[in-house]
Amino acid sequence: MKPALVKLGIAASVVAGLALLRATVLAPAPVPVRVVVVERGRVEQTVTNSRAGTVKAHRRARLSPEIGGRVTALPHREGARVRRADLLLKIDDALQRARCEVAGRESSAAAAERARACLAADRAEREWRRTESLARDGIVSADALDAFVSSAKVAQAACDAAGAAAERARSALELARVELEKTALLAPFDGVVAELSIELGEWTTPSPPGLPIPPVIDLIDTASIHVSAPMDEVDSARIRIGQSVRVTVDSHPGRSFPGRVVRVAPYVLDVEAQNRTVEIEVELDDAAFATTLLPGTSTDVEVILSAREDALRIPTSALLEGGKVLVLEAGRLAERTVTPGLRNWDFTEVEQGLREGERIVVSFERPEIKPGARARAET
Repeated sequence: MKPALVKLGIAASVVAGLALLRATVLAPAPVPVRVVVVERGRVEQTVTNSRAGTVKAHRRARLSPEIGGRVTALPHREGARVRRADLLLKIDDALQRARCEVAGRESSAAAAERARACLAADRAEREWRRTESLARDGIVSADALDAFVSSAKVAQAACDAAGAAAERARSALELARVELEKTALLAPFDGVVAELSIELGEWTTPSPPGLPIPPVIDLIDTASIHVSAPMDEVDSARIRIGQSVRVTVDSHPGRSFPGRVVRVAPYVLDVEAQNRTVEIEVELDDAAFATTLLPGTSTDVEVILSAREDALRIPTSALLEGGKVLVLEAGRLAERTVTPGLRNWDFTEVEQGLREGERIVVSFERPEIKPGARARAET
């Protein structure tokens, strides 16, 4: 054998040995990856609020008395439950009660004067009728008859005037009673006293026109609790009354609560320096739990537009740009293009490109995680 051929054979053997050594002993260890198994389950298409939603109450009254005065009674403190028409606040009513007393006596006096005047009118009319009969018989002159007719009409006018005065006195009494009623602030509905900003002995002043004064009592109807959430304007055409929702509440982390859309605002809110949004209102299915939520609490709302049961699905986080996924098969990562269907933040439906039971990568923290790389599933 020629020396050149021998050298060539030796070189080829060395190269082959080095290649084998690199592919075995010197080969990099398989990169660990987290995988999930492609499975079947429920997939939903949803939209979420663009900014935090808020727990609110349909009926929330910030109350103040209609007249000023010194507070003499506060039967209910903050947190107390009250019924409709319960007394919330009482103002010193000594002046109003005195006015009612005066108005009542004036009304009684006016009624008595009316009775006296009308009795006199009735007597004057009877005398007129008797004189009229005598005049027909020629016993009384016409001039005397005219005097009785005039007296009867004057007496009737006095009766009518006394009646009007009595009505005016009754109206004055009613006005005094209304003023007296204004010294008591009553609950307009069943609810909870949320805030109380006045104390016994303090003075309250009614709000003058054009100058609002902070209310002294904040009353909330806990039976009217709902969630208000701003949704992006691009989703407004897809949201309908009656659609199911999931609500998460900041005060109850890790939990979600089912509900439904009960109102979609008929306009888009255009506020400078903010995204345009449409407001929706949501009521929770668990009405008893809703009453425990505090108005003002932050929430997130996920509206379920459509859903599909027993769909082939993968975690949405496993979907790469261009609709691609990495499949772990035979110890290596293979890139696969899939056709997605319904999707949300959690799951994406796979219409084509994967089979049930295949394992796909859901961790992409390491640069070594790429198509063709040797890999092993983390345990």
